[in-house]
Amino acid sequence: MNIQRKSKPRARSAKNPHVDAILAELRGMGSEKNRTGMARYGINVEHAFGVSVYELRKLAKRLGPDHAVALALWASGNHEARILACFVDEPGAVSAEQMKTWVSDFDSWDVCDQATTSLFDQTEHAWTKAVQWAKRDEAWVKRAGFALMAGLASHDKQATDRAFLKLLPRIERGAFDSRNFVKKSVNWALRNIGKRSHALNAAAIACAERLRAKADARAGAERGGEPNVRAARWVATDALRELSASKTQARLRS
Repeated sequence: MNIQRKSKPRARSAKNPHVDAILAELRGMGSEKNRTGMARYGINVEHAFGVSVYELRKLAKRLGPDHAVALALWASGNHEARILACFVDEPGAVSAEQMKTWVSDFDSWDVCDQATTSLFDQTEHAWTKAVQWAKRDEAWVKRAGFALMAGLASHDKQATDRAFLKLLPRIERGAFDSRNFVKKSVNWALRNIGKRSHALNAAAIACAERLRAKADARAGAERGGEPNVRAARWVATDALRELSASKTQARLRS
């Protein structure tokens, strides 16, 4: 993929004059320098203009919530337009079918993460989809499941500890996926759950310790092993480092 080309990528027409104007504005906000920087962080820039998330959030605030505009922005196929769609969509209007369609379109970690933690986690379908997607094999769909768990842990203030405890066995199983974008989302979900309350912190630490022990047992040692074993050990070790940290424990006490 050549990210140094001088001409910026074209977005498909959303067949909506208002959305066409937004796309034109996004095109003008982009830059090749930003696209290069995005690619450096593993973002798929094939259909990107090169606009920062910071600028997209400002634009979303100016536009305001609009479900129809969000659908048209997503349909454009443009990278920034899809992230913007996550910011302007209305959670109450998002259907399970829309979530199914959007998750099948994910092609980059940032679109996946913004959709799951800025929109999907506020919908009535969030808990069901988190579990369903975490069981899937497709990399972006599976990441979406665990990213959604992370989003729920941060944003669903009404959920009980018991609801999150039910997710930990799925996290233990998902940790043995060596794909980079998947294992990082599993780790994210475990850390966020463990920072939610004292009880969940203890449960998440216990989960991480079991996970590390399983990885060591499969490897026959505390180091090495197959890629999936190393992935699980990393998920556990990294989570333990944060969940046991004095800063995390102090925040939970306060």
